[in-house]
Amino acid sequence: MHFEPEMISEQDIRREKEKARQLRKTQWWIRKINQGVCYYCNQEVGKSNLTMDHVVPLSRGGKSTKGNIVAACKECNNKKKYLLPIEWEEYLKALSDREVH
Repeated sequence: MHFEPEMISEQDIRREKEKARQLRKTQWWIRKINQGVCYYCNQEVGKSNLTMDHVVPLSRGGKSTKGNIVAACKECNNKKKYLLPIEWEEYLKALSDREVH
């Protein structure tokens, strides 16, 4: 079985980015960043060093919903880019395997 990737329009991405901008103004997001901890590396980086990341990226069909948005440090967010969760986990595993050997 072969599935064609869903085409994501620029209009869809713009709409989701606007939803994300609105979520940044909510108490939910403020509470999330006040913890100051990156979702991915678990490092305490302070709220000013956290960015909003879509776990499933917008370019891969992700949505701007509370269940798909996490607070990530700039370093993790920049490294993760457009990767899906399973791809990101594989990347992190490959890094840790290299450190062990």
